[in-house]
Formats: sequence, structure tokens, C-alpha cells
Amino acid sequence: MIKKLSLISLFTLLPASYYFAQTTVFAYIKDQDGKPLERAEVDLAQSVDDVTADKIGYFQFVDLKPGHYLITVTKPNFESKILEFDVTADEKRKNLGVITLSGNVGSDAGVVVIDDSANDTEDGGSAMQPTVGLLSSGRDAFQNVSAFELGAYWFRPRGVDNRFEDVFFNGVPMSKNDDGRIDFSNWGGLNDVTRYPYENVDNITPSEYTFGNLGGVVYYNTRASSYRKQTSLAYSFTNRSYLHRALATYSSGLSKKGWAFTFSGSRRWGDRAIIDGVYQDAYAYFGSIEKQFSDRHSINLTGFGSPTYRASNSPNTQEVYDIMGKNYNSYWGWQDGEKRNSRIRNVFEPVFMLTDYLKIGKNSNWTNTVSYQFGSDARSRLDWFHAADPNPTYYRKLPGYGLLTEEEFKAQSQIDWNSLYSANRLNLKNPDGTDRGAVYSVVEDVTKDQTFNFASHFDTRLKDNWKLNINFNYQNLKSDNFRRVKDLLGANFAYNQNAFDGDVSYNIDDPNVQAKEGDRTQYSYLLTKNHYSLNLSSEVDFAKWNVVASVFSSYSESYREGNYRSYRFQNNSKGKSAVYDALDAGIKAKITYKINGKNFIVYDGAYFSLAPTFNEIYINPRTVDYLTPGVRNQVINSNDLSYIMRGQILKLRLSGFLTTISNATEISRYYADVQSGSGTALSTLVNEAMSNVNKRYIGAELGFDVKILPTLNATGAASVGEYKYTSDADVSTFDDINRFRGEDFWRGKAQIKNYKVAGTPQKAFSFGLKYNSPKYWWVGASANYLMDQYVDISALNKTPYFYTDAGGNPIEAATPELVKQLTAQQKFDDQFMLNANAGKSFVFGKYRMGVSISVNNILNNRNYVTGGFEQGRNVNFDDALADSQRARPYFSPKLWYDKGITFFTNVYLRF
Repeated sequence: MIKKLSLISLFTLLPASYYFAQTTVFAYIKDQDGKPLERAEVDLAQSVDDVTADKIGYFQFVDLKPGHYLITVTKPNFESKILEFDVTADEKRKNLGVITLSGNVGSDAGVVVIDDSANDTEDGGSAMQPTVGLLSSGRDAFQNVSAFELGAYWFRPRGVDNRFEDVFFNGVPMSKNDDGRIDFSNWGGLNDVTRYPYENVDNITPSEYTFGNLGGVVYYNTRASSYRKQTSLAYSFTNRSYLHRALATYSSGLSKKGWAFTFSGSRRWGDRAIIDGVYQDAYAYFGSIEKQFSDRHSINLTGFGSPTYRASNSPNTQEVYDIMGKNYNSYWGWQDGEKRNSRIRNVFEPVFMLTDYLKIGKNSNWTNTVSYQFGSDARSRLDWFHAADPNPTYYRKLPGYGLLTEEEFKAQSQIDWNSLYSANRLNLKNPDGTDRGAVYSVVEDVTKDQTFNFASHFDTRLKDNWKLNINFNYQNLKSDNFRRVKDLLGANFAYNQNAFDGDVSYNIDDPNVQAKEGDRTQYSYLLTKNHYSLNLSSEVDFAKWNVVASVFSSYSESYREGNYRSYRFQNNSKGKSAVYDALDAGIKAKITYKINGKNFIVYDGAYFSLAPTFNEIYINPRTVDYLTPGVRNQVINSNDLSYIMRGQILKLRLSGFLTTISNATEISRYYADVQSGSGTALSTLVNEAMSNVNKRYIGAELGFDVKILPTLNATGAASVGEYKYTSDADVSTFDDINRFRGEDFWRGKAQIKNYKVAGTPQKAFSFGLKYNSPKYWWVGASANYLMDQYVDISALNKTPYFYTDAGGNPIEAATPELVKQLTAQQKFDDQFMLNANAGKSFVFGKYRMGVSISVNNILNNRNYVTGGFEQGRNVNFDDALADSQRARPYFSPKLWYDKGITFFTNVYLRF
């Protein structure tokens, strides 16, 4: 009896605050129509136990102590949702309100397999860049449709390309410093851990974690405890850029001792894709380990990478496609009974991050990340020394040139590897018995980057309706760029000499001109950059208004350090260059007026500058440290106005936008072939620069999702835009033989005003139907129409040089009408595409299984041009006129066509 009384007394005497320290947290889960979602699973990251919502969608967690918590809500056929909240000591019950889950078309049902092999060619392809939208669906109907339906056909919302988009991992930017673009291959295959971004903002909408750019921000938080506790296995079969994909992911959840682990790995491989000679073998790995020291402090170590080996496909002229078909690829040939591609991209650039999460006081959080990325990106190509061009589609080998018939061309339409080896064997020795070098070899253009980042994010609530974010980022890049010998093709060595410039050594400080396999050759230089940026943003919420403002400033220093001394540029090729510095600043704002709970008016505005990338700063960094004439910061001004409706039956967004880009610099590199009859010879590799480029993007967007029946939705999107150059541009060229040639040589500016910006259909429409069965199966289809796709222009034939003679006088036959006809920008035909997808998910106790299939271009339309560029060869009137009068022009644009019908099937098991 005494023992019982002692126990009673003990509990009676406990401080009252003990009871109040235990809080019940609850919420209701509903779908987009406000209907309860039964059996939705709720995972509390700080607990090993899950809870399941009841018949009215209700769930609760009891006895939660004060602290910061994170829950993940999931249900088959719906998108998962992650929520964070705080529990304070004075709360007995905390109501999280209604958690709304949006319907999902199914795991991987709408996945778009990026095939960016077109970007691996040096023949052009500036218009062939994937976008963030291809990997992450947006938050409204327009963004979803443009990503998964129109995005499969290289549609870019508002005409914005990869250069103007941002992807962040734990605050660390993933854009490359050479061209500002995002290399998705760095985390390709890691779908499970990048499926749901922590933040995904569209267009110029301000972000909490960065200032952002024109094309939106995708922010990933790789904190191990934020991933749902489960094991996931998946297998996919496709005919797009690979055949097979195997994927496995494990997340432990947060243990009682404060540890959490998430690991993921995949492989994508296959060698029988639609385009001839294309194959891929890519692995991927991801690891995240978190240690939570308290409910206010934890650290997380993340590492991921994706070693990828991928063959490329060539752009071709229309003549080649007419003879060989749309699957033709000139980059490969047979060797010992196997297909061998000369253009291989071998990239592996792993990333390691250490992130510290700290909660300060009741309303503030401070997150700091340090990261290090290293590795190499190597792209191979054939090289030759005092020999014929081995490219099967070299214009003199085409039937239209007259030397070969169509049958003879078909017989030698692929690279003849045996003949290349044979040519090297016949050239092994001089008559006196000494060694001779390779006639043909395979070389690799290699970039080895070492990137250190420090990213800091601080957020606090100044008041219940007022939030402040502060972001700081520092980046240090050291980039080693060189060409190396990959395969001598049976020769003893390759010559490190310039066959197009009297066989002078590429490095006159080194008397040894012999390069063995693995040795550097032709060029070698370092690029260094230090970049600092500071961003402040604030959001204030009122009864009828929501206002977000964001400002930033950044400073960067860049320089080149050459390892080779060039014969022609001895004082500007080797050693450290002068430092190029750039200062940027900008402001963004978002103002939302809440008409009522379902209708909103939203204005977004941005005005900021953007420093040039390495590719824009140096006109030919492989040889010299010369700056691109006229290079300076771009100035971007963008505004949009939207009406948004979020009803239970109809969800809609209608937007109008206007963006101007001023002072841009555009660099193209290609081989120009000009005969002396025009007054000068220009047969060399040319670096073409347009500076002071001004562009305008104007248009309107409409996206809607309407519930026709409880299980049937109609979705649609329309984008009507005009993206064009609004002024003539300064133009200059640089090549190793003729050095700089500015406007005095080209006799004026490039007359590009009113030419269209290439790279995307400027008008696109999509309408789809989707049926979601209560029994967890679904089927959908969409009709897509794409209009106003243009070829990427070359600048030199738009200058007065094109229609003037050697003395600068107008050519008599070059009438304005004829010049306009010869320099007209090609517009591709409008095209109709049909897509479909279907799938089903199953639940067996704690096991969840799903199967899905998506098919694009069901009608097998092979006439859609996904991109193309003008060849920069005919830069004078006489040559261009003669070429236009040929039945098969020698130098018509090079194009990529859509692959036709493609499919992606997926099956997964989760438990």
C-alpha cells in the first residue's frame, strides 16, 4: 500500500508543465474537390510509427513534445505532400487544418526521358537544350501540361531556355559556369530522390532560397529524414534514349537515436534505340545520412553522382534524310562486327555536401551547406592530319555535289573504321625507317571542374504574417580544359601540329610534337572564377493582399591561364590573363490580390542584370585570352499578369507576359568555307560573336483543369507567343589565321532585327482527358499542336558583306528582294502529336505496386523538326545564290527530327 501511495504521490508532484509539454497534432486530408481521403498514410519524420487517416480523412499524433516536425502525406494516385510545423510548450492541441492532395497520373507515368545527345555535337545545336520543366512538373495545369505533354517535343514555356533556369541542391546551384546551363546528367537516374522538389517556382516568381532567373527555380532538399520511410524497387523499359532502367531506393526514417539514412541507385542502359548507332550505359548513386542531435539541430551528409557513357546522334541536311531516312546517324560505323560511335560523351562529376540545420528561437531557421564537386566531362570526335575529312556527310561526298550516286553514297554512308586503321598502318614509317604519326585519330575534348560552394539560408518570422529570408552563396571554380588523344587507331603517335597553319606546333615552347594516347594535344588552359552573391526576400500576408519582394547583388572575378604558347598569339596565349570582373544586381516582386478564396489576380515583375559566362567572355579560349568584342552584362526586364481560379470543378490560370533581354552576347563556332572570288578566303574554324543583342518575348498562356465527372478530368494548355530579335547586332569573328574581323570587315552590323528566336515552338496547344478510377487505375490521352518553329540563324550572311563586293560596293544582282529571299529564316511546318498513358496501382497490406505506360507521338509523325541551325558557310551573295539554285543545296540547314512513336513502361514495388 505504501508503494502504491508513493507512485501516486510521484505523479501528483510532477510539475504541471510536464502535462502541458505533450501536444496532440491533428489534421484532415482531402482531395482537390474537398472530399475526405481515407487510408492516406502520414509519416512523421521524428517517429518510427506511421498513422493512417480514417474514413473522414482525420489523423492525429499524440504526446508530441515541443520542437520542429516534418510529416509526409502519401496516397496512391495522388502526389505526396511534405509539411513542416512547430510545436510550442503552451499548446495542448495543434490543428494543421486541411491538407489537400492533388491527383497524380501515376508514378513515372509522365516521365520525360531526356535525350540531350544533340547537345554533344560541336556542329551547332544551340537550340537543342532540355529544360527544367522536362524533369519537374509545375504546380498548375499549364506547367504540368507543358512539362509532360508539350515538353516531350522541346517546347519551352515563354521561349526561355536552359540558360535562364536554376536548379539547387541544398542551396548549391547546379548551373555550369562555361555556358550557364544545367547539366541534368549529373543526377540522371535518381528519380526517386528528386521526384518532389522542396520548392518549385515558375518563371520570375520570387523564391525563398535564391533570387532566381527567368525560367523558375527548382530546389531540392536532400535531408535524409525528409524522405518517406520505405524501400522502393522499379524497372523501366523504353525505346527513347536507352532501353532498360533499374532503380532501387531505401529510406530508414528517423530512428530513436536521431539517425536517418536514404540510399538510391540505378542503371540505365541499351544499344538498340530508335536512332542508328546510339547507345548508353549510365549508373547513378545517391546517399544521404543525417544525425539529429536535438529537435533544434541536425547535420546531413549527401553524396550523389551519375557516371554516364552515351553515344551521340548527328544533325543532317534534308538531302541526307531524304536518302537515308530519319533514323540516320553519321557518327558511327562498323568495327569488328559492332557499331562504334565516334562521338561519345563520358561524364562523371560527383557532388558531396555537408548541411547543418539549426533552429534558432521560436521562429528562425539557419541552414548552411558546404559542397565540393569534381570529375570530368569528355566528348570524343574524329581528328585527321593531312587527310580527307572522314565525315560520311561531308558536302563533297553527297550525291548533290555530283561525285557519287545515291547508291554509292549509301554504300559508304557510315564511318569506315577499317579504312582509318589501314591509312594509319600505311603511314607508320618514313622512307628512312623513322616513325610517322597518325593520319586519323580519336580525340577527346575534356573539362575537369573542381567546384567549391558555400551556401547559407536564414529565414525568420518577424510577425505572424511577415517572413524574411536571407541567402548568401560563394563559389570557387577551377576548370581544366584540354584536348587529349583517346585512340591512335593503330598509329604510333599523333602530331601536336596545326595542319591548317603550316604544321606549326600548337605549343611552340615544347619541341616534342608527338602525342601518345592519354596525352594532351592542340590546346590546354585553365579557367578560374570566384563568385559571391547575396539575396534578401520578404513576404507579407494581409487579408486581401500578399506581397513578396526580393533583391540581390553579386560579384564575380574570372580569368584564363593558358598552358600552351601559340605560334600566332605568343603574348596572349600562355600564362594568366587579366581578371574579368562583373557586378550584378536586381529586384523582383510578386503582388497577389485575393478576390475571394477561389479567385486571384497576380502580378510578377523582375529587373536584373546577368553576367556573361565563360563561353561569352572569351571568344576563343582554346587559343587566346582575347575578350569577346562588346561583351557585357545582359539586362533583363520581365513582367507578367495572371488571373487564377482555384475552384473545386475548375482550376484555371490565364497569364500575359512581356520579357526583354538587352546587351546579350551570342557565340557560334563552325567551319566557314568562302572562296577567294568574293574578295577573301575564309576556310577555317570560325568563332562568330554577336554582341549588343536585344530580344523580346511576348505572349499569353492559358492552363486549365476541369472536373467533368468525379473520375474524369479535362486538362489543357495554350501558349501563344512571339520571340524575336528587336535590333541589329554588332558582329565580329575570330580565327587562328585571320585573327579578329570586326564590323569594318563585315561592313556593318548583322541585320537580324525581326528574325525569330529559335529553339522552341512559339505557339503550342494541348488538350487531354484523364480518367482516375476509384479502383486505382487510370488512363489518359492528349492531343498536341505545335506551331512556329524556326531554324537557328547564322549572323555573317546577315551583314552587308553578304551583298557587297571586295570594294564595299553593292553587288548589282543583289537586289533587296533577292537578298531577303536568300537570307530568309526557315520556318518549319506545324505538327500534330498524340500522346497517351495508362497505369494501375495495387495495395497488398504494407506493399504497394504500380505499373504504367506512356506513349508519345502515337501517330508516328516523323516530320516534326525539333531543332536545326543554318550552316555558316555561304557568307557571300554569289555562293549563296548558286547554292539556292541547286536541286540539292550543299549547305542547307542541319536538322534534328523527332524520333516518332516512343514509349516508357514502368513497374515499381514499395514497402
